[in-house]
Amino acid sequence: MGFVLQDYQTTLRSRATLTGTGVHSGKPVTVNFLPADADTGVIFHLSTGSESREFRALVAEVGATDLCTMLGDPAGEHIATVEHLMATLFGLGIDNIVIEIDGHEVPILDGSAVAFVEAIDQAGIETLAVKRRYIRVVKPVRIENGASWAEFRPYSGTRFEVEIDFESPAIGRQLFASDINPDVFRQDIARARTFGFMKDVERLWAAGYALGSSLENSLVIGDDNRVINMGGLRYPNEFARHKTMDAMGDLALAGARFIGCFRSYRGGHRMNAAALRRLLSDRSAFEVVETTRRERGRTAEMSAVTGPVFAPWVI
Repeated sequence: MGFVLQDYQTTLRSRATLTGTGVHSGKPVTVNFLPADADTGVIFHLSTGSESREFRALVAEVGATDLCTMLGDPAGEHIATVEHLMATLFGLGIDNIVIEIDGHEVPILDGSAVAFVEAIDQAGIETLAVKRRYIRVVKPVRIENGASWAEFRPYSGTRFEVEIDFESPAIGRQLFASDINPDVFRQDIARARTFGFMKDVERLWAAGYALGSSLENSLVIGDDNRVINMGGLRYPNEFARHKTMDAMGDLALAGARFIGCFRSYRGGHRMNAAALRRLLSDRSAFEVVETTRRERGRTAEMSAVTGPVFAPWVI
């Protein structure tokens, strides 16, 4: 197939911990990352005082997509802003992990995925003795909403092509397109920060959002349409790279990694989730595969198998 496949599932070698603040709640939160057995998938374990609940990191669990991706019930037990952490697990190839969290929102940290990458590097990655299963896209699937659209297409690899288009001249029209592997994620995506507009701050505060946002964890475009952060941009097209990170995190909720190309124009969390639901609802659009044989100097052969136990089409 012309690209490198990870034959076997992975998990963490040891435990890691991060502490930070929720970008919307403004509240402190601690997250523990724990190793997990093969076929566990990604499980969030929420513990707040006397309350305890588990959430599987699946699109079927998504309860809201306003400004972030939320698992669970927005009016009840939930975990918000999971996308940067999920993008890191997707980008670095972590299949199985238990995430203990003592608040309702994953910490924003510096607005990028760098701290999550560092935590996983600290814990280490362990390869398990169970085959990894992939969702292979076999026919195009597309959704549209006005001028916005998103689609999956067959492709011999895992690729994202994310284009954004903002009226603000600080952003304008930007594209990030790349095949995805751990090196690409680390170098080209992980450092891209979340962003917003100063003119929207009071409205967001009034609605109960962005209470923990600051120049330390967000790129901010001022009323003069300039980035007001002292250090400026980390990449010339940092905005498009961050939107790619968001898309990676949202599509990581498929329940298995995908082989195909995801393309979007003026997308966002809602459209990412809708495109993923559309793909998984059409069993003729994908197949679940794993590697069956690998010879030196040749790419792996693949065959169709049943879905993993934690996949949304099995639950």
